[in-house]
Amino acid sequence: MNFQSDNPEELEMFRDMVLRFFQQEVEPHYEQWEKDGIVDRELWNTMGQAGLLCVDMPEEFGSAAASFDVNNMIIWEMSRLGYGGLTSGYNIHSNIVAPYINNIGTDEQRAQWLPKMITGETVGAIAMTEPGAGSDLAGMRTTAVKDGDEYVINGSKVFITNGIHAGLVIVCAKTDPNAGAKGISLFLVDTSLPGFARGKKIEKIGQHASDSAELFFDNLRVPATALLGGEGKGFIHLMEELPRERLGCSAQAVSAAVGAMELAIEYVQERKAFGKTISQFQNTRFKLAEMRSDIELSLALLEKNFAKFKRGEMSVNDAAILKLATTEMQCRVCDQCLQMFGGYGYTTEYKISRYYLVARIQTIYAGTSEIMKEVISRGILGR
Repeated sequence: MNFQSDNPEELEMFRDMVLRFFQQEVEPHYEQWEKDGIVDRELWNTMGQAGLLCVDMPEEFGSAAASFDVNNMIIWEMSRLGYGGLTSGYNIHSNIVAPYINNIGTDEQRAQWLPKMITGETVGAIAMTEPGAGSDLAGMRTTAVKDGDEYVINGSKVFITNGIHAGLVIVCAKTDPNAGAKGISLFLVDTSLPGFARGKKIEKIGQHASDSAELFFDNLRVPATALLGGEGKGFIHLMEELPRERLGCSAQAVSAAVGAMELAIEYVQERKAFGKTISQFQNTRFKLAEMRSDIELSLALLEKNFAKFKRGEMSVNDAAILKLATTEMQCRVCDQCLQMFGGYGYTTEYKISRYYLVARIQTIYAGTSEIMKEVISRGILGR
C-alpha cells in the first residue's frame, strides 16, 4: 500500500522493525495461540517495550509519536501475514480505544490511561454490543445512573474483543433510557473495580487468537470523572470516531486479501495436476487476474480514503462505502484462494484456511454489510 507518508524514511524504518518483531516474537508462537484461543498476555508487554503500541499518540505519554501512516502500516503488515486475531485486538487497543481517550478525554484521563496502554501494562477494549443490541446501539439496555459523584453501571456486553485481557473498557451505557441515541454516554471502566465480571472466552470459528468475551456490570460504581466526553453525547462521539475505526478494518481487509493471494500464487506454481502445475491452467490464471483486479480496486479506494482522513475530510458515508467494498472483496478473494488449494485448503495445516475464516467476521463487526448499505442509501436518498 502507498501510505503517501510525509516521512517515508520513518515509515520504512518502522516497517523493517515491525517485520523483524513479527518474525521473532509472533510467528514462532502464533499457531499455539490459535490453538489456545488467546494470545499470550505477555505479548502486549513485549509489543509495548518494542514501541509498537499506540504509536501515534502524543510523545508526552511515552509513545513514539510516529505518524498515522506508521499506525496503519503495523495493522497492514500484521494482517497481511495472517495474524488476524492479533490484528483485531491491536486495532481495538491502538487504533480505537487510545484515540477515543486522546481525542475526547480530559487531561487527567489521558495521563491516567495512555501511558499504561503504550507500555502494554493495560490492554484496552470497547464495549458496545449487547446480547439484544448489535448494530442498533439505541436499543442497548446497559444503564449508568448518576448517584452523587458516582455512576452506577448495570448490564452486560457480548463479543467484546480483548475482553479477557482488558484492564480498561470503554463502556457504552444509557444515562437517559428515554432519550434513544441521545441518551448514550461513554465511561472508562477499570476492570479491577468491584461489580465487574468476565464470562468465559467465546469460542469462534475464526480469529481464535483474539480473546472475545461477555462482560457483566453488577452495580459497578465509577467516579463521575470516568465519564468520557459529554453525558448524553456518546452516540455523537461514536460517530466521530467511526471513520478511523472502519479505515482500520478496511486496511485489515485489503492487506489480508493481499496475503492470501501471495500464498495462492506460491502454491499454484508448485502444485501439479495432470502433468503440469496448476498455474498453467487457464482457469487458475484467469482467477488470479480477477482477484488482482478486485484487490487493486479496493486498494485504490482505501488509499483515497486514507488521504481524505488525514485531511480531516473522511465522512461516515465514506467509511461505510469503504468498509462494505473492502470486506466483501476480502471474502471473495480469500474464498477463491482457498479453492486453489483444493482439499488441503480446508485443513488447518495450511495457513490459507486461517485467512478464509478471519475474512468471514469482517463483514459483521464494526457494522454489518447490511447496515453499511443502509447508511450508504441514506446518503443517496437523504433519509
